[in-house]
Amino acid sequence: MPDINIPEDTYDIIIVGGGPGGLTAGLYASRADMKTLLLEGNAQASQITMTDMIENYPGIPAIGGFELNDTFKKHAVSLGLEIRPEQVSRIQRAQAGDVEGWEVMTDSGAYRTLSVIVSTGAAWSRLGVPREEEMVGRGISYCATCDAPFYRGREVAVVGGGDTAIQEALYLTKFASKVTVIHRRDRLRATAVLQQRAFANEKITFAWDSTVGEILGEGGVTGVRIQNIKDPDSHEEIPAEGVFIFVGLVPNTAFIKGVVNLDKGGYIITDRDMKASSKGIFACGDCISKSLRQVVTACGDGATATHSASLYVDELRGQAY
Repeated sequence: MPDINIPEDTYDIIIVGGGPGGLTAGLYASRADMKTLLLEGNAQASQITMTDMIENYPGIPAIGGFELNDTFKKHAVSLGLEIRPEQVSRIQRAQAGDVEGWEVMTDSGAYRTLSVIVSTGAAWSRLGVPREEEMVGRGISYCATCDAPFYRGREVAVVGGGDTAIQEALYLTKFASKVTVIHRRDRLRATAVLQQRAFANEKITFAWDSTVGEILGEGGVTGVRIQNIKDPDSHEEIPAEGVFIFVGLVPNTAFIKGVVNLDKGGYIITDRDMKASSKGIFACGDCISKSLRQVVTACGDGATATHSASLYVDELRGQAY
């Protein structure tokens, strides 16, 4: 078999995203002696870094989200992972010498690689109600861990009824005088232990079967106008100087649309080996189509993605031997 040229500046694996999935992928890739680069974009913060407390990661009873992710990062770097703070804008097919690879374009340049692992996570959905966007940073927030201290002794509202919404509502009670949870259903979707804590907390009240119709205030948020979904004529104004919104996620996959297949929600479709529809592209974590999005599942996805990418790269490079 004739020698096949692969330029020395070509990476074996480029990982896009620096959350638990991406960092686990990087850790496994470094241990597998793959030439790897992780591009840690700054446009979207990983969801884990905005989580006050994680209690369901095996072996660690309770740890702050930022602290856990930082532990992942330090571990991966100690094993030789190269990380650069660059935002990826586009991925496209490109030749890597005599084999077909990929070109990853960032705000600082372009990199050539034999394979790509996408682990860009997801961002919180907007309510899409009047004044929401203009009030971001002036009372509207999507991160209680980031902004709760600004509302010491004040009334706030939390929109949502899942794990994150209730966990963040509980965190807010450390600072706020009152927390009103606004939920479109008559029961919470959060896990039982979080529900129990919320119902037992004297600072938390609930507005059931309700949606937010409007954000109130001029220079800053003063409250929300809610509507009862069972009684369309019923409106109520709830005073709140801060409104924290946790109503679902939108995957950060716009940059790869048209390169791989996405589901109707914009999540990357993969098989059980984390292979996407285009050869040489793999994905893991909250940006993929799956039923459970947790730190532990993102880590498992990341390990699987690297295993699959490594086998793919070995097969390509095997052509050169």
